[in-house]
Amino acid sequence: MLKSMTGYGRNEAIAGTKKITVEIKSVNHRFSDYNIKVPRQYGYLEDKMRRKISESVSRGKIDVYVCIETCGEADKVITLNRELAENYISALTEIKNTFGLKDDITVANIAAFPDVFRAETKRDDEEELWRAVESVAAPAIDAFISMREREGGRIEADLRARIEYMKKLAAEIDERSPQTVEEYKEKLYLKIQELLEDKDIDDARILTEVAIFADKIAVNEETVRLYSHFDEFYDILDSGEPAGRRLDFLIQEINREVNTIGSKASDLDISKKVVTLKGEIEKLREQVQNIE
Repeated sequence: MLKSMTGYGRNEAIAGTKKITVEIKSVNHRFSDYNIKVPRQYGYLEDKMRRKISESVSRGKIDVYVCIETCGEADKVITLNRELAENYISALTEIKNTFGLKDDITVANIAAFPDVFRAETKRDDEEELWRAVESVAAPAIDAFISMREREGGRIEADLRARIEYMKKLAAEIDERSPQTVEEYKEKLYLKIQELLEDKDIDDARILTEVAIFADKIAVNEETVRLYSHFDEFYDILDSGEPAGRRLDFLIQEINREVNTIGSKASDLDISKKVVTLKGEIEKLREQVQNIE
């Protein structure tokens, strides 16, 4: 199935002491272009996210947002400023000795002084945090891919319908082309008959002129190549592989054959069908720009 380059996925969950949110969205792009935003202190996650998403995505402009928030104070570590505590105790002891005060220095007394204890953020284990982020990212990626596949399915249905219509037009051109030769022959015969009046008409010369005309307007080779391109179009759609670039190239080949048919056309009906084919080619090209 084809995949569109347009998609969106989001997931949010609590993992340990972290609230993690992962959001992914993408739009059309000729190549793979990643814009991954993570909190500055978790910059090492950027490359891991890129590798994770690239396992499922081959083309598009992909924006990824990773938000990591700490839940409460669970990841704080309390540490003792030993040197400062010793200074406080020394100062209190000096006051006691100098002024003959009662010795009532307690832990509570020391703890009440500023900066004796420090609350520091516990350093995250990088691999452990990545496993948490990856577990949250997985459903977001699945939703993102599912949306691209659904949109791709709609595009594929439209492409197949247009190719079928173009095959019908090509078959009508193929059928009409020999008729134009016969009509040309009849018109040429009548014109010469009118000019020569009662004189004998050189049938061999007329047949030669008709043969030259038929050779100039023959489109059989072009329609055969068109049918081949249409078959290849279906093969690419059925391949299950990223198809955007290959289809884009194939549409150029289809357009080349249709242009050649148009340059040879001397019949109004064929010319109209060529114009219709060109319109369908443009619609194909627009749709293919959305395909991965």
